[in-house]
Amino acid sequence: MPKRSLNISIDYDLVNFIEIYARENRITVSDVITQFLLSLRQRAQEDGAEIIFSNPDFHKAVIEAQTRLRDGTAEWHTFEEVFGD
Repeated sequence: MPKRSLNISIDYDLVNFIEIYARENRITVSDVITQFLLSLRQRAQEDGAEIIFSNPDFHKAVIEAQTRLRDGTAEWHTFEEVFGD
């Protein structure tokens, strides 16, 4: 992917921290900032699945469904039985 330059101003203490962090991890400061921004973009693009899976009632329902599927007690229906014509 083509790269583009970006000039930003950051507090002196943060610059020192990023430089030390980058040096200790043998990466560039640009890599640190890029990874941080990519993680922000990923969080912004998430579809909320994490919120759904963290819901205790949903979690319980998923576990119950898995149990019924594994032990063979799940009751199967056709599409027409569930949704009609």
